[in-house]
Amino acid sequence: MSLSRRKFLGWIGAAGMTAAAGRNASAATTHHFEGHADSMAVLHDTTLCIGCRQCEGACNAVNDLPAPEKPFTDLTVLEEQRRTTSETYTVVNRKPGKPEGPVFVKKQCNHCLEPACASACFVNAFQKTREGAVVYDASVCVGCRYCMIACPFEIPTYEYDSAFSPRVMKCTMCHPRVLEGKLPGCVESCPTEALVFGRRDDLLKIARQRIIRRPDTYVDHIYGEREMGGTSWLYLSAVPFDSIGMRTDLGITPAPELTAGALGAVPIVVGLWPVLLTGIYAMSKRKEKIAAEEKARAVSTALAEAEAQATAKMDAALEKAGQEKAAAIEKAVKAALEAEEKARAEAAAAQEPPAAEGDGKDA
Repeated sequence: MSLSRRKFLGWIGAAGMTAAAGRNASAATTHHFEGHADSMAVLHDTTLCIGCRQCEGACNAVNDLPAPEKPFTDLTVLEEQRRTTSETYTVVNRKPGKPEGPVFVKKQCNHCLEPACASACFVNAFQKTREGAVVYDASVCVGCRYCMIACPFEIPTYEYDSAFSPRVMKCTMCHPRVLEGKLPGCVESCPTEALVFGRRDDLLKIARQRIIRRPDTYVDHIYGEREMGGTSWLYLSAVPFDSIGMRTDLGITPAPELTAGALGAVPIVVGLWPVLLTGIYAMSKRKEKIAAEEKARAVSTALAEAEAQATAKMDAALEKAGQEKAAAIEKAVKAALEAEEKARAEAAAAQEPPAAEGDGKDA
């Protein structure tokens, strides 16, 4: 009986709904996490950034990322509006600013207090750490890429060119370095201190003090303090944030609150996932079995045909050899008979007496 993909998926869906019926949907991703106390963060003061790209170079070095096509000393790339990739965790873009000059904005994962990527991930591949970073565990990732869809900042990227073990890639806020008591690579390399690393509460105080002391310089807002429930990457700017490519339509509601209803169905998906994978595995195994059987039959047929051809050739060769042998024997026998006949004739001629000769007188 043939089984269409649509019918197969229909059966899977029916099985999943039956398994889910009669119980309340509950997913770990609907838990509203409110952040760790004393977590760390980074303050990016765009008024101090000069677009030198040293932060990009440091990020590349500490994360062992592939070298870019153009060196980090090449500032012509600032003419482009770039975004992060699987091989580039952070980029600096130049945006129009005040008459006195442009604004340079560093872009990377904002490490939300309640990450949308983590709320969308039903296998918990993303975790918010006590140190402030949102980290990723590739060993449990199933490659669904819901995190890429969920992120309001469009940060996670996928290793599409990795055929065997693709991962979701993004800035880690140098979490391993932070655990060792070191600064994130980009912060350590910044020559103008446009990047400051510290406790998030302390950085918010520093940002407010700068706004109070220089109200004519800064927009009266700390980006990331409340956006999407707050982030661990904070920004100060001299121009409106939407004019430098920052989203100002996100509101202050954390991502899990926005996705809780939809994610209530995640247990169904989780329940269906093993069934679906099992079905796909069984179908693939059946296909492999059929292919193996067909291959075995083809090999058997080929061997039989080869054996038959070899037997026919052998019989023909034997028949030919037999004919040639018979001809050779016949020829040899004939030659022997002829030789024997000749020898007899010669022997007979040798035994015949010579004719009598006369004495030359008349009788």
